[in-house]
Amino acid sequence: MQTRAYRDGKLVEKDFPVEQVSDFLELEDTTVWVDMCAPTSADLALLAEELGLHELAVEDALGRHQRPKLDRYSSHLFMACHAIGLDADTAEMHVAEIDIFIGERWIITVRKANGFDIAQVAERCERMPAETISGVAFVLYALLDQVIDGYFDVIATFDEYYDRVSDQIFSEHPLQPAEQREWFHVRQALVRFHRLVFPLREVVGSLMRREHDVVGPALQPYYQDLYDHVLRITESTDSLRDLVATIVETNLSVRDYRQNQVMKKVTSWAAIIAVPTLVTGFYGMNVRFAGLGTTWAAWLAVALIVVTSVTLYVMFRRRDWL
Repeated sequence: MQTRAYRDGKLVEKDFPVEQVSDFLELEDTTVWVDMCAPTSADLALLAEELGLHELAVEDALGRHQRPKLDRYSSHLFMACHAIGLDADTAEMHVAEIDIFIGERWIITVRKANGFDIAQVAERCERMPAETISGVAFVLYALLDQVIDGYFDVIATFDEYYDRVSDQIFSEHPLQPAEQREWFHVRQALVRFHRLVFPLREVVGSLMRREHDVVGPALQPYYQDLYDHVLRITESTDSLRDLVATIVETNLSVRDYRQNQVMKKVTSWAAIIAVPTLVTGFYGMNVRFAGLGTTWAAWLAVALIVVTSVTLYVMFRRRDWL
């Protein structure tokens, strides 16, 4: 657990006991930020009693797998979002859920695990006192801005991966089952990423509305920039999903084309091989016919085999079947 107190945009105290949060809030122009990583129910119960947190919001903060949302309670707001990373080598997506209690002059961030670097957010708040003077709104902006910047890195990783996939489709070597399985896992990761990112657009838009009274006029441009970034992320995600569908269809078409090429070659050689079988089978019948037992009949059979086979071979080559 980390605690910080800001007065007039400057950090005046940190790492103080939670019991002193109310004491700092009694001071004018003071904002308190409490960050908790994997808290217990007792830890949140102490803050709930100190700041009057709603029991449903506390229950959501202790639970897992919350969707991005913004809930309004009588004394505060409750927000859920996710920091996301994607391993370029294993295509494994790492999700760190962040739950946020937003009061008038206090903010509580609850991280389910240590998968998000909160120190960068704190450093930014200390580095920009002119903006931090806006209080809770700027701390929340700094947090969301870092989260959304991570989304751009994930989109770039997806782009690079599917560029490689597009090149593999048209390579001479067919895809192995392990590669197809990897495709499936990355596609699942993309669907999950879209599901976690898309609702954030409505969350940021709700924060900018005046009825929530969170974002003042000074920070409206900052949150508008956040909203534009979320729009770009969702549009990029939609484009990637369309690209994945196109890649799947293209892969099926290329596979069918290659199968047709193989079938044409096999069928062509089967037709050529059938010629000597037909001729020798005809002359091998146990019946009397013209030229039976003569040399010229044997040469005639050989001529029929050679001429017909060569004719079929030339014809198939011209049609690019061989």
